[in-house]
Amino acid sequence: MARTVIIEAHGGPEELKLTDRPLGEPGAGEVRIRHHACGLNFIDVYQRSGLYPMQLPAALGMEAAGVIEAVGEGVTHLKPGDRAAYAAQPPGAYTEARVMPAAQVCPLPDGIDFETGAAMMLKGLTVQYLFHRTVPLTKGDTVLFHAAAGGVGLIACQWARSEGIRLIATAGSAAKCKLALEHGAAEAIDYSAEDFPARVAEMTAGRGVDAVMDSVGAATFEGSLKCLRPLGMMISFGNASGPVPPVDLGKLAAGGSLQLTRPTLFTHIADHQTCQTMAQHLFEKVLSGAVEIRVDQRYPLEDVAEAHRVLEARKTTGSTVLMP
Repeated sequence: MARTVIIEAHGGPEELKLTDRPLGEPGAGEVRIRHHACGLNFIDVYQRSGLYPMQLPAALGMEAAGVIEAVGEGVTHLKPGDRAAYAAQPPGAYTEARVMPAAQVCPLPDGIDFETGAAMMLKGLTVQYLFHRTVPLTKGDTVLFHAAAGGVGLIACQWARSEGIRLIATAGSAAKCKLALEHGAAEAIDYSAEDFPARVAEMTAGRGVDAVMDSVGAATFEGSLKCLRPLGMMISFGNASGPVPPVDLGKLAAGGSLQLTRPTLFTHIADHQTCQTMAQHLFEKVLSGAVEIRVDQRYPLEDVAEAHRVLEARKTTGSTVLMP
């Protein structure tokens, strides 16, 4: 048996329940992994609330790190005793241990501890695809990154610095702006006190940015389009403030043949080898010191509801982990 967080109905954090679930043995293409730490992400909130509907009852959680206990037939990249980490479908990472598909589970280098591994996979692989698989970005390009003091944002600030890309950060307070700057942002805008499209125009001498990376959603979408240069790319990859309303494509033409995409991590990592290659790139960034993963909040698994409340209130910085 393994203690596992489930929901039986969509709704608020009070719907999160801790229960015992049987484990079983891995089948073909599966592994059984014993978790040492589990990651917390906004996608978990979307699934719990019903923004991303699930078939109920359902287990939650998309990333974790731990030790492989058993492998099924056909699994060759992992063996019992290996340290491993993942961000993967299906949900179910809020647990002490689980049986799951092996393809997106990645060997975790010895130089990366379990908390870091659990905190970095979904967020770090997201940054990897944003900067390397979504739009061509090269040294000297400028990107606007919203919510830059969060878990994804602080990784993005450091990643951009390591690639010679100018990252203009936005965040909801002066303290969070300071944090983004300390992690490699070139400039920062407090969008609770400043008009961020006007500030971006000033910072780019009216040119606009090459790309906007926006996980906030409804509250920032219209302003983000105003920040783009002609032919610039709007990357909407989250909905922290709510889903983006239907878009009038004419606005893309009026803005200068703007591009718009709504990617998901799980599309990018669906192929086993692609996922493993992306993870290796992420591990290299962390092991080299170019990217440091901040774990600023830790909760025991039984306090998962409080962890969700704090995340939804946008009172967190860096990453949050749950400890089984």
